[in-house]
Amino acid sequence: MNKNQAFPWDHPRFRSWISVGRACQLMQQALTRALAPLDIKPPHLDILVNLYRFEAISQQELARKLLVGRSNMSMLLPQMEKRGLLERRPDQRDKRILRLSLTVEGRALTEQAMLIQTDLIERTLSATPLEDCLKMADSMDKLIQRMLAADLGEDAHDVAPISEDRG
Repeated sequence: MNKNQAFPWDHPRFRSWISVGRACQLMQQALTRALAPLDIKPPHLDILVNLYRFEAISQQELARKLLVGRSNMSMLLPQMEKRGLLERRPDQRDKRILRLSLTVEGRALTEQAMLIQTDLIERTLSATPLEDCLKMADSMDKLIQRMLAADLGEDAHDVAPISEDRG
């Protein structure tokens, strides 16, 4: 490193960068602990909640909503299917497309998990005024849009807001 090169911690926005990352990491850890009694992890919850909201979604649509590759889905979905939480069925019109649906057991587990998640959200954020929460969400949505646009090589306005995509 040369003496003219800037250090990350000298950047005026470094504290924001670190705070966002640490908050995300701590939220994931808290959610992982809270979901442990149900024997699911946050990636499972993301899948379950999206299947709860968007019945008969395709694997490709689900991967897009969760911002992961289809290969990630290919690892988790068979485990969840074997556990009896979801079903994969060929699309009626295009047999190459698999449609995903929750089973009765999957729906019941998802409802339990959503109660746990909602309780965690309330306990974590209840001391923060709602107006501040909404401002934080707006700021994070804008950050997400910029990061997605940079990754996809698109303008930010071409990327769907994260609030529409995730559970």
